[in-house]
Amino acid sequence: MEEVCDPENLRKALKRVRENRGSPGVNGMSVDDLAGYLACHWPEVRSLLLAGSYRPQPVLRKEIPKPDGKGTRALGIPTALDRFIQQSILQVLQPRWDPTFSDHSYGFRPGRSAHQAVSEAQRHIAEGYEFVVDIDLEKFFDRVNHDMLMARVAERVGDKRLLKLIRRFLNAGVMDNGLVGPTEEGTPQGGPLSPLLSNLMLDDLDRELERRGHRFVRYADDCNIYVRSERAGRRVMENVGRFITRKLKLKINADKSAVARPRERKFLGFSFTPGKQPKRRIAPQAVDRLKKRVRLITRRNRGIGLDRVIAELGRYLVGWRNYFGFCETPSVLINLDSWIRRRLRCLLWRQWRRCRTRYEALRARDVGRELAAKHASSSLGPWRLSRTLALSVAFPNRYFDALGLPRLAPDRA
Repeated sequence: MEEVCDPENLRKALKRVRENRGSPGVNGMSVDDLAGYLACHWPEVRSLLLAGSYRPQPVLRKEIPKPDGKGTRALGIPTALDRFIQQSILQVLQPRWDPTFSDHSYGFRPGRSAHQAVSEAQRHIAEGYEFVVDIDLEKFFDRVNHDMLMARVAERVGDKRLLKLIRRFLNAGVMDNGLVGPTEEGTPQGGPLSPLLSNLMLDDLDRELERRGHRFVRYADDCNIYVRSERAGRRVMENVGRFITRKLKLKINADKSAVARPRERKFLGFSFTPGKQPKRRIAPQAVDRLKKRVRLITRRNRGIGLDRVIAELGRYLVGWRNYFGFCETPSVLINLDSWIRRRLRCLLWRQWRRCRTRYEALRARDVGRELAAKHASSSLGPWRLSRTLALSVAFPNRYFDALGLPRLAPDRA
C-alpha cells in the first residue's frame, strides 16, 4: 500500500486518469475536478488507505450498445477518485503479474495488441490447424466468482490492506436508476483494475490449455483453440467446457460458441481466407457495422454542411482504418472507399432539390450541357444517379480528397 501511495506513482495515475477521461461516477465529480479535490483531501484519503479503512463508492451502471448491435453491455463507472486509486493499484500490481501470464494471452496487456493475437491465430491456421474451437464466455465480467478471484489475488499479494481494498472494490455495489444494489459476483467493466483481475482469473484457463498442449489464442474473454479436425474440435469443446464450468464456475455461451472452419468465424473483427496460406480479411459483421455508421453520418435530414459531415466521417474512418487496415485483402477497402464517396455524391444530389438547381450546379462543375440536362431531369433516384458519369465528373475522387476525406486504401490512386 505504501507503493500505491508513493507520490511518483500517484502523479502517473492522475495523468493516466486524465488522459482516459470517462464519465463522472455516482457523485458527479469529473476528472477535471479530481486534481482540485486531491489538493484538499488527499492527506485524509491517504490515511484511510494506509490504515486499511478506505471504502469505495458504488459504481454507476451505464448501458452501451454492443458492437454487433444485439443488445447492450453493462458498464460500471467508478467515481473519479476511485478510478484514480484503482489506477494507482494497477501500476503497482501489473508489472509484477503481467510477466507471469501466458504468452498466448493478448487482451489488456502492456505491449500486446489485438493485431498480435490475430497474427498468432493466422500462424496456427497456416500450420494446418484448420478448425477453430471458438469459445465465448457468457457475461464473463458479470459472473466472476469473488471468492475464487480473491483467492488468486491472495496468492500474489501479502498486504492485507490491499487485499481488503480490492475486495471492497468488488463489493462496492451498483447504482442503477438511483438505487444501489449489491455486487456479489463479477468485476464491473469500466474500472482500471477490472482487466487485470480478469486476466488473473482466466490465467487458469490458459495454463490448462498449455498443459493439454493446445494451440490457442486468448484476448480477454474471447478464446480460440485451433485443432486439425472437426472431431477433435468437438472433443476439445466438451472437455474445455467442462473445465470452465466446474473449475472456474463460468458459463459458455452456446449460441456464440462453435467448432468451425476459421473462415466461418470472426476473431477480433477479422476472418481468414481458405487455403494453405490464409490471409487476414475483415469479417462481414465489421463491414456491416462500418456501413451502418456511415449511413448514420451521411443521412440527408441532419441539416449540416458537407464540411461537417466529412469532418465527423473522417474521425471515424481514421480510427477504423488504423485497426482494419491490418487486413490483407485490400479490394475490400477499395470497394468501401468507392461506396463511401457514392454516399456523399448521393447526399449532395439530394441537396439540389430542383431540376434547374441541379442543372446549374452540374454545369458549374464542368459537366457538359447535354449530360447535365439529362441528369437534372432524370426520374432515377439519388442512389442510382450517384454512380453515373455526370456525378463522377462533378465530384471526382480528388474533390473529396481535397475536403479531407481519408481513404481506407490510401495507397490506391
